[in-house]
Amino acid sequence: MDEKGKNLRLREWLIAQIDSGKYYGLSWENGEKTMFKIPWKHAAKQDYRQSEDAALFKAWAVYKGKYLEGRDKADPSAWKTRLRCALNKSTDFQEVPECSQLDISEPYKVYRIMEDTERPAETNVSHQGRTPKELQKVLSQDDVKFESNNKGQSNEIPVDIRLNLHTSYSAPGFESTSSVSVPLMPSVGQISDFRLQVCLFYRGLLVQKVISTSPEGCFILQGSTPVGSERIYGPCAAHKLFFPLVDATPLPPGVCQAMGCLLPHLEKGVLVWVAPDGVFIKRFCQGRVYWDGPLAQHRDRPNKLERERTCKLLDMHIFLHDLHRHLQAGGPRPRYEIDLCFGEEFPDVTQPKNRKLITAQVVPLFAHELLLQLHLPEGEAK
Repeated sequence: MDEKGKNLRLREWLIAQIDSGKYYGLSWENGEKTMFKIPWKHAAKQDYRQSEDAALFKAWAVYKGKYLEGRDKADPSAWKTRLRCALNKSTDFQEVPECSQLDISEPYKVYRIMEDTERPAETNVSHQGRTPKELQKVLSQDDVKFESNNKGQSNEIPVDIRLNLHTSYSAPGFESTSSVSVPLMPSVGQISDFRLQVCLFYRGLLVQKVISTSPEGCFILQGSTPVGSERIYGPCAAHKLFFPLVDATPLPPGVCQAMGCLLPHLEKGVLVWVAPDGVFIKRFCQGRVYWDGPLAQHRDRPNKLERERTCKLLDMHIFLHDLHRHLQAGGPRPRYEIDLCFGEEFPDVTQPKNRKLITAQVVPLFAHELLLQLHLPEGEAK
């Protein structure tokens, strides 16, 4: 591949593969070239042909440097998982399940390429999927400016905060002898701490608490399959956090009955993950899911997650800007905790969170530990 083709985003790379016509079953679904078909045959099928059916997935693994012919063992399942996760996380694509055909002899999925105007507002500024070189250029020339509270003093995020993970940082307004050595920001295009602490609550009662360490994020779901059947989709590398059995919790019979009606609608759950530019979520379940957090549009009325849409929950630039302001001028401590509510509207001024049937708190641990290392007052991550 020439130098020009080494730094393509998934969207650009995939469009180039479709137009090339060299992959069996990969083609445009409409004349406007806004939807495309991607072959999706499982390796367990008797007529599976790795050279054809896994060719696109292998090409993506090779392009991302995850597979080298002659060095690495061929793993079609892992190749497929990697591209599937990339598609699921990308804000550039939306699956069109009603057009997909997964139970035929030559199964395929259909995706739609999203235009900028179709994406939720909080995802439009995402740099996810860019290469390190592209990210460095974007961040160094970022035209997202923040107004200064002090006349004549720039409040732009210092480059060393935005681009470095382990760095000695002297916050503006502090003497040079007051520098604070602390992890502040992932290296460009990388992140060292993907961990998420997830707590599940039934009617305010803590029933499950885990720390997810997978770079693919954490699935919160009911049942045993995150997105459809693993027989079709292949294994998922994301951590799986299942809703505990209602019968095993000390809840009133009426509450248990209501939860028993809600849980089946949460089978496919939600996927939450940490990326270089923030924290994201994607809802797959039929049941409605609402949220509150740093980027929530409303604080006094419900924020709904749209199905099959990637939503940005925390923006790294805004978080670091708020942290910078806190250190420099005593501004509010930056928010980073995220609350999810399953099946019931939230936030809800008429009912407190601990009265909702099922809620979850998601804490990106990189933010929690950063604040601890800076000795900023805060409550313990719940």
